[in-house]
Parts: sequence; structure tokens; C-alpha cells
Amino acid sequence: MNKFLNDIRSAENPISGNRKIINTAAVLFLGIALGTFSKFMDFHQAELPSVLMAVDGALDVHNFLGRFAIWVLIALCISVYSNSAIRASVNVFVFFVGMVTSYYLYSNYVAGFFPKSYAMIWIGFTAVSPLLAFICWYAKGQGKISLILSAGITAVLFDMSFAFGVGYFKCRSLLEALTFLCGCFVLRRESVKGTAIMIAIGIALALALNIVMPFSFG
Repeated sequence: MNKFLNDIRSAENPISGNRKIINTAAVLFLGIALGTFSKFMDFHQAELPSVLMAVDGALDVHNFLGRFAIWVLIALCISVYSNSAIRASVNVFVFFVGMVTSYYLYSNYVAGFFPKSYAMIWIGFTAVSPLLAFICWYAKGQGKISLILSAGITAVLFDMSFAFGVGYFKCRSLLEALTFLCGCFVLRRESVKGTAIMIAIGIALALALNIVMPFSFG
């Protein structure tokens, strides 16, 4: 535990108040831009090139942006690269506020409909995002506790990126497979062996949870 706390203290990187404001504003605008872009792609899906379309398309962009994996990856990156756990909570919360608000404002005032039940899911996710971001920030350490946290996040990303069960395994899309790999890179340990152990534990945890509680986050 002492090693874990020392790793965390050394990982914190104090920054000025102005830099905090600039970073948070940048994250807010990123959320607004991506939320607007996501709904634009959803609203204009029929006009997308065939390679970007669902089911038979190679990239399946429409469904990809409508699921959780990419947004969890972005939140993970914001968390891990924030200068402290508190800043991770603030930045991730602001990101989701911007993303969800812009998405549903576009949906209501441009697309002309408001899916209330789906919006409530994202509002709930936004509400708990500061706590999840706070936890994710501690995964950047190098001790056993950080390894466990990283493996847990890897398990969630694996569950979001792949459909699996007894006797079957399927990649949801090429983009989600890349999302999982990017998540593993962000969470990587100090060595290749350590990273491999993290991924192995994460996949084993995802498989075990699927047996006990067959609910997919995807």
C-alpha cells in the first residue's frame, strides 16, 4: 500500500489555475464537438458511404458511436492523462456534460425527436462518471493495486468490444477491436510481461463475470 501511495504522489503533477481552466475548457469543447458529430452521423446515416455503414460496412461507424466503448476509451484517456485524481473527475464530468448536452440538443432541435429513455441512461452515466474517472486515474500506477484496477478496466473494455459466451466469440466491429487495443496501450504496464498479465487477468475477469452475470456493457 505504501508503494502504491508513493507511486500516486509521484504521478501527480501540479499545474497552475489558468492551465486547469484551459484544460477543462478544452475538454468541454471536445465533448461538445464529438457529441454534435456523433448525432450528425446518426441523423445522416443514410447518406454515409457504404464502407461506413452498419452491418455490411467495414467500419460500422453509426453503431460504433452509439455504443459505450469509444466514449469509455476517451474518458479513460482524459482520466489517465489528467494531473490528479480530482482533476480527472472534473475533466471527465465536463466532457460528458458537453457531449451528452450537445448530442440531445441536436437530436431535439435539429433531428426533431428526443429519446427520453436513452437520454436518461447517458445522464445517469454522466452523473457517476466523476467517481469512475477518480478510480481510473489510480490505474496509472505500477503497483499491484494499480494492476488490479487496470485489469478491471480492461475487462470492461473487452466486454464492450466483443460479444462472447459459451461456445461463441464475435468482434462487435473493427473499430471496437481497435478501441480495446488502444485501451490496453493506454493502461500498459512498465514491461511487456506486465502488460500481458494485465490483459490476461482482464479477459479472464470478463469471461468469469459473463458466466456469473451475463450482462453486456456493450
